[in-house]
Amino acid sequence: MAGLVNVRINPVCPSHYLRRSPLPTVIFSPSISARLPEISLSLSSSIMRGIRPLTLAAASLEPAKTISGTHFDNTQPSKEVLDIWRSADAVCFDVDSTVCLDEGIDELADFCGAGKAVAEWTTKAMTGSVPFEEALAARLSLFNPSLSQVQDCLEKRPPRISPGIADLIKKLKAKNTDVFLVSGGFRQMINPVAMQLGIPSENIFANQLLFGNSGEFLGFDTTEPTSRSGGKATAVQQIRKDHDYKKLVMIGDGATDLEARKPGGADLFICYAGVQMRAAVATKADWLVFSFQELLTSL
Repeated sequence: MAGLVNVRINPVCPSHYLRRSPLPTVIFSPSISARLPEISLSLSSSIMRGIRPLTLAAASLEPAKTISGTHFDNTQPSKEVLDIWRSADAVCFDVDSTVCLDEGIDELADFCGAGKAVAEWTTKAMTGSVPFEEALAARLSLFNPSLSQVQDCLEKRPPRISPGIADLIKKLKAKNTDVFLVSGGFRQMINPVAMQLGIPSENIFANQLLFGNSGEFLGFDTTEPTSRSGGKATAVQQIRKDHDYKKLVMIGDGATDLEARKPGGADLFICYAGVQMRAAVATKADWLVFSFQELLTSL
């Protein structure tokens, strides 16, 4: 195989276009593994030429606030929780079903014709019923997306940003609170979102799809901490250590986000259930919210 490339997507513009909602471990051959350090952080101009600018879709959503038979007693924050939230040095957001309305890998899989099977694996991964790395490898193996398919998917099905997230991030930045995106999704699909929200690329911790020189799918970078169970916790701990943050908050919807609340990691886990309500995660959150407006108003 001649080599590997990594895609960086062009800047995006806001749009009001709305569309529908809807593992054996990957093993690289020695020749591929040996070339991983050579992965470039951008595509050559020849590969990027001809890609039209992407658009992000603004969206609205009416979340379900109850689950039959389940009572949540953490929808009202305690004084301690509010104090941490208001004084946090940094806030780390999950991306899929949090910052964005969709699960990126599910959208890509659906675009490639394997949506249902992949969505079933996503549910297992988010509830923590199988190791994340196993679910990630299994999902990708079901459709092996090429570089051109990723680009086409981003162009034809632009990421939909959750209502209120842009205003919340703007407010946090105005308070000099640093914002990070920590995701089990892929940088290729997260970069346009981060750019639109004004989050620098160095504040993105996510997985990397790997492609050959002809754009064929090779796998994913297993050295990324977010590619395995406990990886978000590792990333958040590293963020805190590198910046010497005193108080840090994690916001997300899944079991991997909950894992980030541990010594040396996040002090607070806020479960955002505005898109997906995962009861097993919600019950263990320090604060359960159904809209970003709740968080914005409380600052």
